[in-house]
Amino acid sequence: MRASPLRPPEPPTGPAGLPAELVREVERGGYYPALVTDVVELALAGEEVRDHLVHLETTFDADEVRRHVTVMVLTDSRLLVAHVDDHPGEEHAAEGPGASPGSVGGAGRAASGDPDGAPATSAAPSVAASSVESVPLHQVGSVVVSHRVVDPASHRPGQPPAELVLTVGWGAVRRVDLEPATCGDPECEADHGYTGTIAGEDVSLRVSADAEGAEAVRSAARFARSLTAAALPSPAG
Repeated sequence: MRASPLRPPEPPTGPAGLPAELVREVERGGYYPALVTDVVELALAGEEVRDHLVHLETTFDADEVRRHVTVMVLTDSRLLVAHVDDHPGEEHAAEGPGASPGSVGGAGRAASGDPDGAPATSAAPSVAASSVESVPLHQVGSVVVSHRVVDPASHRPGQPPAELVLTVGWGAVRRVDLEPATCGDPECEADHGYTGTIAGEDVSLRVSADAEGAEAVRSAARFARSLTAAALPSPAG
């Protein structure tokens, strides 16, 4: 029998029946909080929340700024991984009065206002997409926590690392790293094929104290501890 997570259930005192602490962290991120909480609440289906982790990531793509929020929620039976991110808007042709989709020549130019006849365009409203994966705890195969510590000689017990990477695998996605195989002879030119490793990496979150603050790193470490206790209990449990 699996051991219960160390944390007691979080009381559902926030909007949509979610724990107030979870709602506050989503709102603090500022990324469509009403949408994010709706997505999480739907996936929970009434289960109690044991622990959670909210991670907001901002990336820069050419002249666009894109945001991505990941919410990981732990219940007594499942790990929920919710993603909500930006999608670029599309341009739509603006058809003026008297214009028709197939009009050409002077009519098309008059409708568009462009002397070359190019259709006028307008930016569509912003678009966000969401997905939630619900993973039974018994399917979680690995929880890897990597630390980066600055000046380890002066590290104090309980001090958060400068950076923490949480990687969770449950078999849905596997990464293959290949490299040419060798026989150890530096002068050998024979083809020895390839060697490589296969690693499960379904979700990986990087939390930095410099970018997000020490408290965010502590929250990630706390969630990693709760998930490990729930999904990978000791044989004695």
